[in-house]
Amino acid sequence: MADRRLMGRSIIVTGGSSGIGRASARLFAAEGALVVVADLDELGGKETCAAITSAGGEAVFARVDVTQEDSVAAMVELAVNTFGGLHGAFNNAGVAEAPARFEDTALETWHRILAIDLTGVFLCMKHELRHMAKNGGGAIVNTSSVAGHSGAPGRVGYSAAKHGVLGLTKLAAREYARRGVRVNAVSPGLIDTPALRGSLDAAGFDALAERTAPGRIARPEEVAQVAAWLLSDGATYVSGETVVVDHGALAR
Repeated sequence: MADRRLMGRSIIVTGGSSGIGRASARLFAAEGALVVVADLDELGGKETCAAITSAGGEAVFARVDVTQEDSVAAMVELAVNTFGGLHGAFNNAGVAEAPARFEDTALETWHRILAIDLTGVFLCMKHELRHMAKNGGGAIVNTSSVAGHSGAPGRVGYSAAKHGVLGLTKLAAREYARRGVRVNAVSPGLIDTPALRGSLDAAGFDALAERTAPGRIARPEEVAQVAAWLLSDGATYVSGETVVVDHGALAR
């Protein structure tokens, strides 16, 4: 049974249609949060909401394009109007490009990845921070990646964007500390998501898992647990930090 550490809090989860976002939305709701499941994928997002409500939780879907400021502003407004405020946000939406050498990366690809993975986080934070700072504070968690620390070979835009997310996180944590808002990040390593499974056959997935320290790839729920803690009162003196969820891969 969940410990209900997020009871009554209105929380936005972007990228909530699958993977880490879906697992997080479901966990937050199980812990008492009122969840806005936000995504471009309407079918997947509504499936997440249905899973939450069928388990006795509360959730509403917001179709959002995180690269468009009007769309992001409407998402925050929906959270406030539906649940009476905004207390937390997990800015998790993101994509990765197909692997390519640095010199072969198309400018169009670069712009697309940064628009979603970095500008999208900036726009979400801008509107979330504005509301939280005026209404008693809150907590924000952004999804970076181990690629935001060491780089991901073959993924130039993704690596740059995820480094940028860490910079935004630190800056906002300092700027909003006395306005009641905490801002942190999670940096997942290999996570068992539909995106990862879709990029490998079964043998490739098993071989990848075998190369990890524990011999397995992390579940999305293991990242969700970290995000839930960072959003909760258990982390009230934690801000500007990044929790790496990779079972020590970066340490090696």
